[in-house]
Amino acid sequence: MVTIYFAAGASRWPTYEAPLRRALTEAGLDATLSPDCPDPALVDYIVFAPGGEIEDFTPFTRCKAVLNLWAGVERIVGNPTLTQPLCRMVDPALTAGMVEWVVGHTLRHHLGMDRHIVNPDRVWDPACPPLASERPVTVLGLGALGQQCAQALQALGFPVTGWSRSEKHIPGLQTHHGRDGLQAALAKAQIAVLLLPKTVETENILNAETLAWLPKGAVILNPGRGALIDDAALLAALTSGGIGHATLDVFRVEPLPQDHPFWAHPQVTVTPHVAAETRPLSASRVVVENIRRGEAGEPFLHLVNRVRGY
Repeated sequence: MVTIYFAAGASRWPTYEAPLRRALTEAGLDATLSPDCPDPALVDYIVFAPGGEIEDFTPFTRCKAVLNLWAGVERIVGNPTLTQPLCRMVDPALTAGMVEWVVGHTLRHHLGMDRHIVNPDRVWDPACPPLASERPVTVLGLGALGQQCAQALQALGFPVTGWSRSEKHIPGLQTHHGRDGLQAALAKAQIAVLLLPKTVETENILNAETLAWLPKGAVILNPGRGALIDDAALLAALTSGGIGHATLDVFRVEPLPQDHPFWAHPQVTVTPHVAAETRPLSASRVVVENIRRGEAGEPFLHLVNRVRGY
């Protein structure tokens, strides 16, 4: 009998209980699943989300893995009591949602939709946008989400460049890496998409210096992490016209405070962290597959590298 502790928060339990039980049944796993934990020493697996039920993992001496419901692990990976294997969420539905958000907002800015949708003065402006093949896009971050978004944009005809901290070779995609590669990747990006994890190396990766590497009037899409951008530097670049628009889905403080300048700036679009949501049905299958693997002695999927932080 496998004991699973759902420690992702009481508010999530009603939406995850049935999908998790169904996935356990489909996997043929004999398991107990509960949001209560009378004895931590008997727990085999922890389903977790930041802000959930656990801060100290020390009592969970039998736990084989902590299975995070979020793609990001920056709020847990540095916990000194967490010595168990940690797996992040790579959910097919989450990936699909991210691809749709990135493609939708890329097309919005590429086609200049706002000038037609918001046109109170009834200006007849027949100027046509360039073709997608004439609009270079750069994706910063080439993990599962970044690669899928890059491929979707390529399928629409956009010339896409990818950047990652370490060297990656992805068939059909021009890639750069490292500090020198970042400048080369940004220099051609009329639209830049940020899909990096938050680490010491990526925090404020877009700052006064690197924002200036983008072409004048470039558009920034950030569905990755709020800390990837220096807020003050971005606002200055928007006000000066160096950056044409920023569509932001993630922020350093969420919900975004009502008095934050992003709300009022005419060249900023705020979306409320909706680009990629973990979906209980598909996420439950990912969680249960890792439990099945753990019980079968197979390697866990999406295991977090503690040194890299993701």
